[in-house]
Amino acid sequence: MKHQRKPCSLEHARFLRARKKNLAIVWALRIGLLVLLLGIWELVTAVGWSDPFLTSSPSRIAKTIAGLYSDGSLFYHIGVTLAETLIGFAIAVAAGCLIALALWWSETLRKVLEPYIVVLNALPKIALGPLIIIWFGTGSKAIVFMTVLVGIIVAILHMLNAFIATDKNKILLLRSMGASKLQILLKLVIPSSLASFISMLKIAVGMAWIGSIMGEYIVSRAGLGYLIVYGGQVFKLDLVMSATCILCVLAAGMYFLVVLLEKVLVKNPDS
Repeated sequence: MKHQRKPCSLEHARFLRARKKNLAIVWALRIGLLVLLLGIWELVTAVGWSDPFLTSSPSRIAKTIAGLYSDGSLFYHIGVTLAETLIGFAIAVAAGCLIALALWWSETLRKVLEPYIVVLNALPKIALGPLIIIWFGTGSKAIVFMTVLVGIIVAILHMLNAFIATDKNKILLLRSMGASKLQILLKLVIPSSLASFISMLKIAVGMAWIGSIMGEYIVSRAGLGYLIVYGGQVFKLDLVMSATCILCVLAAGMYFLVVLLEKVLVKNPDS
């Protein structure tokens, strides 16, 4: 006989309906707030309260983006920045997690390297710009390296704190049952750090975009950061605002992909 799923209680069904309704209200308010802000922005420039040359406007931004699309450069610049950001993000996250695991595994190594990691985290990465140009040239490699440099320390510190914060009583219990350090790592430390890993990814998304745009400010010949720099140099502020708005959309999209990953990996008992 085929197993049938047990229906949820009436109270639980009401709770789920209320939560879905609340989520719909939140999304409606989010979209409404965005439309309101854009409308106010357009109105302020239309009636002359603000100089559109200095602040641009939604209609001018839309016209500029349409112009970039028509001349075939829009997706080229988006593709360059997106590729640099994703590559740097992936390297920073992977390397940061591996280094954090190594530091958790060896307390001696952690004590030796911790001061250097703290100093590197406090160092303004832009100060290394001239060295990065000398080491990697003026191409995408330099921008990817800057992206990794900005994000990797955050990944290391965040994940290391998560590994160290694992319940000591559970570790002691596993040790008393004869579990090896590798078994403790695989069965307890990593699973218990999953929520922290998702949290780190959310932070790393922002750091990756900061690093890639910072790198494009220094050495780029293409990309959204390049458009921002170029637009500022020739006083095409519509171009600056257009590239900035595209960056906001891309960063938000990348963040929501992490949110979707969180829903897959971190199960919600109420769903």
